[in-house]
Amino acid sequence: MGTHRYEADVVWTGNTGSGTSGYTAYERAHEIRIEGKEPILGSSDPSFRGDRGRYNPEELLVVSLSQCHMLWFLHLASVNGVVVTGYRDHATGTMTEHPDGSGRMTEVLLNPVVSVADPDTRETAQALHEKAHSMCFIAASVNFPVRHEPTVV
Repeated sequence: MGTHRYEADVVWTGNTGSGTSGYTAYERAHEIRIEGKEPILGSSDPSFRGDRGRYNPEELLVVSLSQCHMLWFLHLASVNGVVVTGYRDHATGTMTEHPDGSGRMTEVLLNPVVSVADPDTRETAQALHEKAHSMCFIAASVNFPVRHEPTVV
């Protein structure tokens, strides 16, 4: 319990020599740096002149929601006697762009597929997804729906 603090440095690395002298004059490349960890190479979405080979903020938001749900689910499974042997999620996010160029995420859908050791715990595992959703710090912090459609095998 308490307050937790997180720090990260975001460093723009896309100056090609003339800074932001024009919309096409610079790259959207940047690095996300967190002390003691490998940097994450970032850019904007390719639709906004970004590098497809780097992570964009929208993808990382979707990933954050998926990770948070998974970590809560695994915790809840462990304290409720559900032995999870596999977990994967194909998460998708939808962003709507407005005429003025702004936009917002309008929904994220999580599609976790969970494998359990004991078939008799499948129903419990399925129910734990709802609790994981309600416990996820990230899902509780966003102003758009985060839905989940889990499958337990």
